[in-house]
This record gives sequence, structure tokens and C-alpha cells, in this order.
Amino acid sequence: QVKLVEFGGGSVNAGDNLTLSCVYSGYSNDYEMAWFRQIAEKEREGVAAIARNGDTTYADSVKGRFTVSQDRTKNTLFLQMSRLKPEDTGVYYCAGSGVVTPGRSLLTYEYNYWGQGTQVTVSS
Repeated sequence: QVKLVEFGGGSVNAGDNLTLSCVYSGYSNDYEMAWFRQIAEKEREGVAAIARNGDTTYADSVKGRFTVSQDRTKNTLFLQMSRLKPEDTGVYYCAGSGVVTPGRSLLTYEYNYWGQGTQVTVSS
């Protein structure tokens, strides 16, 4: 049974840092992984992805501020978020997929396994 569980959400002030974790189980540790977020009524959007070879991809809105990493020995995905802004507020989800089309790693339909999400609130 595939399971992804996010940890680390919370309420912070603008400019603060926060690290999210996602512990996954039940599927190959060789999967492509990613972080998505959903802000208010908007569609879920890709934030950062890490390929099985370690290559990373970031949304323009978080480049230079967020870092995605993975500890395969602990089946854990991380998202280090720095210099947070109020517009980063939302529910953050981790996702996994056995196959991701090159160039589409930040698109929701490329992923078939999802966590339940964790809320991040950034106050100005």
C-alpha cells in the first residue's frame, strides 16, 4: 500500500524559513518525487521536483528560495523554504510517480501518488 505523509507545516512570519518533510512507503525508492501547493481557490501548482538522478526543477516563483532534496535511505523527501512570503501560503503536497515525462515534472497529471497535504501560513 502506497503512503505519503507530509510533516512540518505551520504558521510563520514573512522572511522566516520552514522545512517540510514527506515520508513515503509502499513503492520503489526510485520514483520521481515532487512538491505541489494549492493556494486558496487556485489550481494545484508544481513547486519543486527531483528526478531519480537527482536533477531538480523549480517553479519560477520559488527559485533561489526553496530547495528540494531526498534521503533515499530514510524514504524521505524534503522541501527547505527560505525567505517565505505571504503568497507562499497554501496547502503543500508531496507526490510520487514511476514515470515522469521530461519537461513536465511540475504538472499534477504526471503523478499518481499523493500525500494528504500540510498547511503553510505566512503572515506579513
